[in-house]
Amino acid sequence: MQLSNRSTRILQPAKRWFVYLSLFLALFLNYVPFGDIPWVPDWVALVLAFWCIREPLYIGMGTGFVLGLIVDIGHASAIGQHALAYVVLAFLANTLSRRIMWFPALLQALHVLPMLLAAQAVMVGARMFAQPGAAFPGWDHFLSSIAGVVLWLPLTYLLLLPQFQPVDRDENRPI
Repeated sequence: MQLSNRSTRILQPAKRWFVYLSLFLALFLNYVPFGDIPWVPDWVALVLAFWCIREPLYIGMGTGFVLGLIVDIGHASAIGQHALAYVVLAFLANTLSRRIMWFPALLQALHVLPMLLAAQAVMVGARMFAQPGAAFPGWDHFLSSIAGVVLWLPLTYLLLLPQFQPVDRDENRPI
């Protein structure tokens, strides 16, 4: 009889090619032109935060910096705007990863919300500093962080799916 709703399945280690493939797909989703829809999440920030929390030894601030430069080039924004924000996001996620992993996915999403908001605040601040006279984009600009938190649970299950071990057990193995 299982007393909690937590899974008893053991996760296999994440494969590096899958981690980088998911970051590449997030980069592709960031380049899809959605216009000025405020609810579209920053896919790279979301997937970067996920892997910084789950695999802090593989993914960190260097990966965030490189991805940020690529996003800056693709969006023709001020060079370093996304890079600085992703480095801050990666630092926060790596620093808090052990704490966040203790919680179920819904509470993890609540921990990720301030990190995503901080990354967006850094981006807005860098844009306003780099372009004097640039207008504040408005508070609805920060709705993408809330959309990212809403997508945290499905994203967690999607990105962890290849790591689950099969349910059938080999009786000859002690573990």
